[in-house]
Amino acid sequence: MSEEGKSQMFESAELGHRVDKTTYDQELPALREALLDAQYELVEKRGFQVVIIMSGVDGGGRRESVRLLNEWLDARHIDTHGMGEPSDEERDRPPMWRFWRALPPRGRMGIFQGSWYSRAILDRVYGQTKNADLEEAMERNIRFEEMLSDEGAVILKFWFHLSRKNQEKRLKNLEKDPLTRWRVTERDWRHFKLYDKFYKTASQALRMTSTANAPWYIIEGTDERYRGLTLGKIVLDALRKRLEMAAPPARPLVNMPSLPGVDNRNLLRNLDLGRTLAKKTYEQKLEEYQGRLALLTREAGFRDISVVAVFEGNDAAGKGGAIRRIISALDARMYQIIPIAAPTDEERAHPYLWRFWRHIPRRGRLAVFDRSWYGRVLVERVEGYCAEYDWMRAYNEINDFEAQLVEHRIVLAKFWLSISKQEQLARFQAREQTGFKHYKITEEDWRNRDKWEDYERAVCDMVDRTSTEIAPWTLVEAEDKNYARIKVLRTLCERIEAAL
Repeated sequence: MSEEGKSQMFESAELGHRVDKTTYDQELPALREALLDAQYELVEKRGFQVVIIMSGVDGGGRRESVRLLNEWLDARHIDTHGMGEPSDEERDRPPMWRFWRALPPRGRMGIFQGSWYSRAILDRVYGQTKNADLEEAMERNIRFEEMLSDEGAVILKFWFHLSRKNQEKRLKNLEKDPLTRWRVTERDWRHFKLYDKFYKTASQALRMTSTANAPWYIIEGTDERYRGLTLGKIVLDALRKRLEMAAPPARPLVNMPSLPGVDNRNLLRNLDLGRTLAKKTYEQKLEEYQGRLALLTREAGFRDISVVAVFEGNDAAGKGGAIRRIISALDARMYQIIPIAAPTDEERAHPYLWRFWRHIPRRGRLAVFDRSWYGRVLVERVEGYCAEYDWMRAYNEINDFEAQLVEHRIVLAKFWLSISKQEQLARFQAREQTGFKHYKITEEDWRNRDKWEDYERAVCDMVDRTSTEIAPWTLVEAEDKNYARIKVLRTLCERIEAAL
């Protein structure tokens, strides 16, 4: 590559940085001690997690840098992931599934050798995608990292660089030594032949995604002592700054204003809750749609898709009954019901979408979420469990999450079951009077009822902002349980048929 064609991103990493052995030996003990002190403080406080990406050219020192951090720090508190080609299990889910599953909890570090950048860069270099695809992937990475940062994570992204001349020299030296020959593969030399393409593509990717909350650190990889000290000092500086940072001020819990109106109408109040279905008709339709659903899941094409059904609704609206009518038609080996309650300690230690990503089903299976990720913009919003900024950003994060599901041929069916306030009261009272239904009614249900109007506004905002063309909401008139169950079954069948 000519000097004129070089990227300014890599100019400083081709200056021949070096550290002599005396300086290295003098600085290393204090650096390692300071790193360990910072790590143990991180473990003790558990206020945030650290996500470290190790990327760069072949031979630039990624592998050695991962080893160094595990050697210098307490490896018991580090999760190291070598992300190579995805397994069959990982291919069955959206590409980001395996990275979400590997995210460290608060108080730990996660090191990724191979990351959410690798595939997009490789595909572009090998001509399997266009430049617009690379830009789209990088924009998604920016949104993902912004979400991690908003959830409290410290993100450190390292690119270990070598000039073309130094990379060739490095690979040849490794090959000459019998003890290191194994580290050079045909893939390394194939990538070397594409050096200019990697250079150009990586420059573009790094420029797009080096942000204030997740900057790229480009380190020259020629001299291992320089590389190691630089890496250690950057990690230490980031840890110390975050550990010494005062807690951010609480954001005001001010509900987002809805559109002004004078007629007191909204989506929920506009539903015709008087819709009913006679018992005989219901029984016929139930048999029809359960059979239809069962046959659809047995089609050969169903092995190439999966289904995620999301159930939200007023307390006592009949979500459980609708779910039971779905699974009654299916082989128990084909589905999983995921009941969502208050998050566990493990779940609170991760970004809020983590506990939902890990339940995304494999191809040929169906997952039913009895309540879902929409809790962030419903109960957490209304009850003040998160700041306004957090539930406001959740709309875009949820839309992005659902787009990734749909792009991976996951049929996403979202149901809101709606009943009137009067009908809810009648059902609450019936539950209290029926012995085997006592468990269904709690003090929390009564407290939620006192905030009916707040929840109603939150639901309308939720539908307005997350009912997209690829993942629409189905509003179900649930005053009559028979009508609601058939509408759910019919809609689910139609969505699967459209996918097949």
